Formats: sequence, structure tokens, C-alpha cells
Amino acid sequence: MVPTRSQEGDKIWMRLTGRRCAGGPGSESAVSTRMGGGGKLTETAEPDRGSNAYTWEDVQKHCHRDDQWLVINRKVYNVTQWAKRHPGGIRVISHYAGEDATEAFAAFHPDLKFVRKFLKPLLIGELAATEPSQDRNKKATVVKDFDTLRAHAEREGMFRAQPVFFCLQLGHILLLEALALLIVWALGTSWTLTLLCSVILAVAQSQAGWLQHDFGHLSVFKKSRWNHILHKFVIGHLKGASANWWNHRHFQHHAKPNVFSKDPDVNMLHVFVVGDSQPVEYGIKKIKYMPYHHQHRYFFLIGPPLLIPVYFHIQILRTMFSRRDWVDLAWSMSYYLRYFCCFAPYYGLLGSVALISFVRFLESHWFVWVTQMNHLPMDIDHEKHQDWLTMQLNATCNIEQSSFNDWFSGHLNFQIEHHLFPTMPRHNYRQVAPLVHALCEKHGIPYQVKTLRQGLTDVVRSLKNSGDLWLDAYLHK
Repeated sequence: MVPTRSQEGDKIWMRLTGRRCAGGPGSESAVSTRMGGGGKLTETAEPDRGSNAYTWEDVQKHCHRDDQWLVINRKVYNVTQWAKRHPGGIRVISHYAGEDATEAFAAFHPDLKFVRKFLKPLLIGELAATEPSQDRNKKATVVKDFDTLRAHAEREGMFRAQPVFFCLQLGHILLLEALALLIVWALGTSWTLTLLCSVILAVAQSQAGWLQHDFGHLSVFKKSRWNHILHKFVIGHLKGASANWWNHRHFQHHAKPNVFSKDPDVNMLHVFVVGDSQPVEYGIKKIKYMPYHHQHRYFFLIGPPLLIPVYFHIQILRTMFSRRDWVDLAWSMSYYLRYFCCFAPYYGLLGSVALISFVRFLESHWFVWVTQMNHLPMDIDHEKHQDWLTMQLNATCNIEQSSFNDWFSGHLNFQIEHHLFPTMPRHNYRQVAPLVHALCEKHGIPYQVKTLRQGLTDVVRSLKNSGDLWLDAYLHK
């Protein structure tokens, strides 16, 4: 018999993870000793502070803004009041209200022992012994194997950062900033030199964006506090933005990627319709805020050019003032103070504003194309309640690895691995990628890898397909 694709993936998976049929620390039997039903890591050290046993139906009733329960490792927690104080924002934890949040909990928190201290007062009970460990459409075998993969990656040191790597990233950003100023100071402010200065500053801003992303995901230092401090420095002082605004927005995207009403990145404010279901829904309801069948054309005019210099800029300022986030505001103002002190003597106030606006314009193109090529062509739909691996693979794809692609995208060409392990240092994505691919092969989950050109063109193609779906539904349904 010819082995099937899943059988081949199973063999590769077992070889890569070192799993044996019996015995040994890497065996399935050894792994199962530290797991509960469905492959969940057990919390034997945590005292059982709740005596009530609940069913999944009981838990799922508590999914409202003022009544939120969730399950972690079969323990049931009431997070209604805690959600308001959650460091990652109220929305990201609310997206898992009434659900099993075990995998998301493990993915977002590098120090689980520390975070569990906050969970203990919230414990109200546990799942009944007759209840499965997974709810709704989550597959126990997929969850178990992914848990095994994560444990293997931890043992192999894939969650340990290389300080030299991140020092070099910061160093080349500061060098580019200094070079741009040096060109203006030494050579003048002609149109050609100003254009060169703008390009260099745009490169520095884009690379700073990838670096703040690393600190924001707590993937550099062991201590979260140092990650938070450096995050505020990079996104605030080097970019003029807000760390808290980024955290609250970006963590929602990771928690529920490409899920309408939960992922802010697919909230297109009626300007675009995306995916396969939303265009049909809009068409049937005769919703026409924009000529959506032309959205693949007007995307070039209002998408990449305006996202950072207009939409994000307004949103950041509004968020900092509405939440009275004076610390982030101070960091942000320190960037603009430094920038105008450096460039106003050469360009004047209005000239400096024009220069930074053009830099933001260039950076915005870079950011939009890199971030959208991994997500926009993928499945975008309403909540499906899938397991972590399936959900992330349906919403993400990779771009081929190369030294340029790694640098150009801040290693987000490994978008799949980044979404599965958001706290993993990006220089280790290349190591874990074959393990993820093998696991997907085993379970028949598509693992997409595209060329950079295909990734970019698929953004436009997906917008056109969605626009055509809307037009057909609008005219004929």
C-alpha cells in the first residue's frame, strides 16, 4: 500500500519530536502522565477551591459582557470583574467568555506560574468528570499533539532569546536614524537628498515596528517587566505610538484571527468586504456603503497610503486621551520632540511635518502589504470555535524563507509559527517550522507557503473575489 499524506506526516512528526511507542521522556506514555483528558496539562499544584461541577452547557451560558466564565485546564473561572483589569485588555479575555481558553492562556503567558496566582481567587469549580476536556468543534487529538509539540519546543530551548540578535536589530535602527540626520546635516536638503532621507527613515520606522512587536509579545526577556519597558521605549520613543493601544488591539487579533467582531484587523468599517461570507451577507441585505466590486482598485488609494498616517494616528491619539494614558502619551511626545529638534533647523516646522508625513506614507505601504499578505487571502468568517492549531492555520499562511524576506517582514513570513507561539523569539521560527508542518500533515490541516510575489498578488485577488461575491449577491439574491 502507498502511505497516505497523513501517514507520512505522522512518521515525520514522530521522527522530529522523538516520540516513541513506549517509555522514555519523549514518549506518548510519558507525555500522557502529565496531561488530563484530551491532552491538557494538569494543574496538580493548584488547590481545588471550587466544589461545583459544571457542564459545558453551563459554562457557555456565561458569555455576556457582565457575566463571563471561562475554562482553563478543566477549571472553571468567573472572570467578570477581572476582565476589566486584565493587562491585555478587557476584550481579548472576553472573546473567550463561555469557552475553553486553555490553549490561548498558554500561548499568551510566558510565565504560567506567575499568572496562575491571579486565577486562584477566580476559581468557582471545575468541569464534571463526564464532560470532555474540549468544547464545541475542538479536536482532542489535535490539541494533545499540539501540546506535545509545545512541550518539545520548550525542552529544545526554542523559547529562549538570543540577546545579540535583538541588540543588532536595535543597533541597525539607531544607525539608520543617525544616517538620515547625517545626510541632511552634511549634504543639504535638496529634493534628492530629502527623498533619500525619507526612505532611510521609513526603513528605520518599519524595522522599529517589527522590533516593538517582539517586545510587545514578551519574547525577548524572561522578565515581563523588561519587555514592557523596552516596548514603551521602541514604540513610544522610536515611533511615536502607544504600547497599550497596540497591546489591546494586537492581542485580540492573535486570540481570534480573522474572526468578525473579535479581530479588529478585519473590522473594515464598511470600506471593504472581506472573506466569502461577509460579501454575501452585505449583498443580500443590499448594503452598499462603497462600490465593493471595485474595492481591489480603490484599495491602492485608501488602504496602504492612509492606514498609518491617518487612521492609526487618529486612533492612537484618541485612545491615549480617552483612557488618560499619560505614560504612553509622554513616550509618544518624546519621539516628536526629538524629531523636531533634529529636523526643524533644516526644514522648518511645516517642512518637518511634511517630511514625517511622507515617511509615514512610505511606512504604511510596507506595513499593510506585509501584514495583509499573511491573512487577507485566508479564511475570514464568524466564530467557529475551533482548536488553537486549526483556527490559526485557517487564518494564516507563510511566505518563503530567505534572508531578505526575514528582514523585510521582521520574520513575519513565518506567520503560522508566530501565531501558534506568539511568545517565541522570532529567530527560532525557522527551527520549529518543520515540526509544525509535520503536525499539520499528520492531521490533514493545510499548511500554506507562498512566494513573496504570490503573497502580495493574493491580497488584490482576494479583494476582487470578495467584491465579485458581493455584486452577485447584491444583484441576484
